[in-house]
Amino acid sequence: MLEPTSESLPFPARELALRLVSAVVLAGVTLAMTWSGALPFAVLVGAVALILLWEWDRLTGGTGAGRAIAIGGAGIIAGLGLVVYGRTSLGIAMLAAGAAGAAMTAERRGFAATPAGVLYAGLPALALVWFRSDAELGFASIILLLLIVWATDTGAFVVGRLVGGPRLCAPVSPNKTWSGLLGGVAAAAAVAGGYASWIGSIAPVRVIVVGLGLALVSQLGDLFESAMKRSHGVKDTSGLIPGHGGFMDRVDGLVFAAVAAAGYAVLADAASPCRVLLGLQ
Repeated sequence: MLEPTSESLPFPARELALRLVSAVVLAGVTLAMTWSGALPFAVLVGAVALILLWEWDRLTGGTGAGRAIAIGGAGIIAGLGLVVYGRTSLGIAMLAAGAAGAAMTAERRGFAATPAGVLYAGLPALALVWFRSDAELGFASIILLLLIVWATDTGAFVVGRLVGGPRLCAPVSPNKTWSGLLGGVAAAAAVAGGYASWIGSIAPVRVIVVGLGLALVSQLGDLFESAMKRSHGVKDTSGLIPGHGGFMDRVDGLVFAAVAAAGYAVLADAASPCRVLLGLQ
């Protein structure tokens, strides 16, 4: 039997090791900051959001003037601060003001791209901090979101590699398959169901359905980011994460899933978003 060579693997052994180390470090930092409380978590999310804004501007060809990026970034950070202290509506308004300010001060060719980047980075950041601000259930809610996105990515990768088959959207992402999509959705549903049972959810089926929906939205976010990169002719949004590329390359699914989860919670019961997400009411 032939042994697999580095050429036959998805990644060379050295690159795979680098990816694994980076992933473990990122996961460890994320879990530690999430567990530490709403304010440390907001600091982490704010830092990532600013990086996303920078990568967005870099991806779109540096279309925003420095002042526009600074105003947009200030809107994100101010909005997060307000959400942490329970002023969610004001936080959203501050983010919108930051996007508007970025539009007014951006270079002509960045008039639309720069505020779009502010919203792309800011909306999921506010959504995540909104969930985490619940002192009792915020940590459990963030963990559920992370598990769903991670399970979707892992399931899609493993099943896609093992099964293959028809391409999901070849012009945008040639490596994605329908089997991978189904594998990712199934993995997310299984993880959501298991987590719901573990925390004693009174509506585990609803949590599973939410997991299915967020898995699909997460894959949409992945495809959106792939389309953005392809339209601008780049492979990675940056080289900040060894072996992975940029932060946009790693959190593209979470960006969409966080906003979708917040939208679902608002429609179901804006006063108790975490209880809604976890199926505890």
